[in-house]
Amino acid sequence: MIVEKNPREDGEYLNSLARGLAVLRSFSREKPGMTLSELAAHTGLNAAVVRRCLNTLTHLGYVTKKDKLFLLRPEVFGLGVAYIESMNLEEVVAPSLQRVRDKTGSSTAMAVMSGTDILFMVYESTKLLTRVAAGVGTRFPAYATSAGRVLLAYQDKEKTKTFLQDMQLVALTDRTVTSKIRLKSLLQDVKKKGYAATQGELDFGVVSVAVPVFSEDGKIVAALACSTSQARQSLVAMVEEVVPPLQQAARDIEFELRRCPLLVHSITN
Repeated sequence: MIVEKNPREDGEYLNSLARGLAVLRSFSREKPGMTLSELAAHTGLNAAVVRRCLNTLTHLGYVTKKDKLFLLRPEVFGLGVAYIESMNLEEVVAPSLQRVRDKTGSSTAMAVMSGTDILFMVYESTKLLTRVAAGVGTRFPAYATSAGRVLLAYQDKEKTKTFLQDMQLVALTDRTVTSKIRLKSLLQDVKKKGYAATQGELDFGVVSVAVPVFSEDGKIVAALACSTSQARQSLVAMVEEVVPPLQQAARDIEFELRRCPLLVHSITN
């Protein structure tokens, strides 16, 4: 995540806070430990600035160090938990997703857009092993996922247009759609059908379907997705057997969201 210096040209904008958050967000599954120079390269910040950020984050308990590698500490988890608890996500969303999981035997999730990715806000897993490890906070490229296509299809047209212009579509498997013209056509198809379905685009052998969740005024809030292995269930069967209960879950969650205007606002703005 490259940090821009006061991109909003706002006197109330704190560059130091933006830099500290960029350092925190640099860590990932692929890079759980990073050196000072790696963090500087990843954020585009001067090494001295990164060192001060790390010193502060270490003092606050969010970062620790082993030899030359900096690592996140469990304290970071509290930032995400604060959001989940303050917005009552588990109470509002989890019961409906659990019903779909129990009925279908497949993992279910609620996802929102985060930049050019989807972000899992709630995730209900099964005991079945899957090729793609996922959980709350997991991010995937939106263009290669059923949830991402739902979110893109129902976005404001200008936002979708900007996404298609700026996003580089990389082949994650030999089935990943990398043509922007083809993807645009698929998004139009999603709006006609009311759901999205993918097979083997994010990873080999993974099938997934997703449906939209709308706010009371008709804006897209999130996508509900269900995924499993192709060996367990074909895409045709997923559409026939999983989409209906997912759509019912979406209606149930939409009803619950009417009592949670702050949650809707936090997601859609």
